[in-house]
Amino acid sequence: MGNLVRKYNIPGPRYTSYPTVPYWNIDTFSGKAWKATIKRSFDESNATEGISLYIHLPFCEQMCTFCGCHKRITKRHEVEKPYISTLLKEWSLYCELFDTKPKIKELHLGGGTPTFFSPDHLKVLINGIFRFAEKAENYEFSFEGHPNNTTKTHLQMLFDLGFRRVSFGVQDYNDTVQKAIHRIQSFEKVRDVTEWSREIGFTSVGHDLIFGLPHQTLEHVKDTILKTKLLMPDRLAFYSYAHVPWLKGNGQRGYNDKDLPTAEEKRNQYESGKALLAEVGYHEIGMDHFALESDSLYIAMVSGKLHRNFMGYTASKTQLMIGLGVSSIGDSWYSFAQNVKSLEEYEHLVGNNIIPIYRGHILTDEDQFIRRHILNLMCRFESSWDQESENSELLEQILTRLREMEKDELVEISVNKVRVTEKGRPFIRNICMAFDVLLHRKAPETRLFSMTI
Repeated sequence: MGNLVRKYNIPGPRYTSYPTVPYWNIDTFSGKAWKATIKRSFDESNATEGISLYIHLPFCEQMCTFCGCHKRITKRHEVEKPYISTLLKEWSLYCELFDTKPKIKELHLGGGTPTFFSPDHLKVLINGIFRFAEKAENYEFSFEGHPNNTTKTHLQMLFDLGFRRVSFGVQDYNDTVQKAIHRIQSFEKVRDVTEWSREIGFTSVGHDLIFGLPHQTLEHVKDTILKTKLLMPDRLAFYSYAHVPWLKGNGQRGYNDKDLPTAEEKRNQYESGKALLAEVGYHEIGMDHFALESDSLYIAMVSGKLHRNFMGYTASKTQLMIGLGVSSIGDSWYSFAQNVKSLEEYEHLVGNNIIPIYRGHILTDEDQFIRRHILNLMCRFESSWDQESENSELLEQILTRLREMEKDELVEISVNKVRVTEKGRPFIRNICMAFDVLLHRKAPETRLFSMTI
């Protein structure tokens, strides 16, 4: 495995979308086109499957130096009310495009730190969303909670509003690692919020763990996994730290490359953690996720309904996902669009009745073709095609790039199918890169992505 890690540890996307954001064609995109595809997708799917809604709540009281997400650091909680008002105004601008009420199948509060907001303000937000919408059948509402500031009141309020899934950012329990990433929280804090969630009635409690952090050793990872097993969260994200210090505003400072585990050490951390999780019944779901058999993510995997989008892995697919808030990304299935990243610009545009997008991409037929295969690989570790496909020339290029991986026993290729082997699963990002025709047509001139291993 060590030789393969060295061979394939290169910068590569995580494929929450295809095309990936750096390869969006902004020249063919417009706000008018985005609205047209939103309406088309809504008309095609709202009545049958509903829509997804991602709401970005960007505020944090302090900077966590492992984080690559878009956030605004402040202790001024007076920012909550005006931001929620702007979110609801943005939502109303979308709802004006529709002839009927949206049926919300999935709703996720991400951040930033959603529990930066008071329970009462979160109630105002969710009730405001449903002034224009209704809940779809078998809906799933979820949010991200910080163990240090998530209260019982937060949990009870959100439960009463229909939320049944919560994920808590744990990362690692070691003091040295926590100090390096500026995220100090005790096992007792995580235990308390986990137990409160279950007492209140949440059916899926998740923990987010990271390997490959600065100063993190194999023993640190093992200790974190052993502590996690004491609490048995329903699902886990156990993913590789993405070291991208060149991205503006991500806060990855105070340590450098020499403080990070090597690629081989990272892989050992993951494989050891995975083995410990398997001992107590966790199943690997797609890339970097694990779940117990009772969790909706595992059930979705077994039933073939697992999906991946800008929210990560989800238990069901919706054709339309709308993103609200600064930096949020939406997906109409025919196009992508991202909101402006400046809080002040966001509030100004929405205040002037303008949907606050600043860039996007209209998917071509080729994009749709490649997207389908990458989604299949990410969610099911296999994909197939029709031999008579008009994309036969494109497939031949892809298969040529996969031949080296076939020799390394990472994939198995048949007449009309590619399957990722057990040995190949740690290299799923590399395998998807073989399908990424845009990446191969124009290699990035500067480093854009984190390392794949």
